[in-house]
Amino acid sequence: MPIQLLLNILIALLWVFLQDEDEFKFTTFIAGFIVGLSLIFIMRRFFPTPFYLKKVISIFHLLYLFVKELILSSILMIRQILRPKLNLTPGIFSFETELEGDMEITFLALLLTLTPGSVVLEIAEGTNVFYIHAMDIPESMDTVLKAKGTFERAIMEVTR
Repeated sequence: MPIQLLLNILIALLWVFLQDEDEFKFTTFIAGFIVGLSLIFIMRRFFPTPFYLKKVISIFHLLYLFVKELILSSILMIRQILRPKLNLTPGIFSFETELEGDMEITFLALLLTLTPGSVVLEIAEGTNVFYIHAMDIPESMDTVLKAKGTFERAIMEVTR
């Protein structure tokens, strides 16, 4: 992926230099970037890695999920705080993840900590079992398990 991106930027810079312009124009660079993108797409079978734009789109999708979850968790926490009477049932639950590798598991732990009212306490070594403390078990457990599936798929798209 990095080689394809660097090659695309190099093609865009060559495009800018080959244009007979007195100064650097960003629009010319973008046009060169699009030309480079199309050339790399046509030549993608000669690269050892898949077309890099797919990975870039996956990264933006994961970023979108992160921002969405951050906003939703903030709204839910504000609602919990402003409620006149707290009716909470805190507790700890566990689940196993399909992710492998330290980076993938760390991403999932960080993203699950953003789900409303939950904190990852521990990740059991060797088994990939997460232990999560939830502020309100019935509500938080469902939210965390839904977010887990969504985040796992997005993380696998980015890292694999």
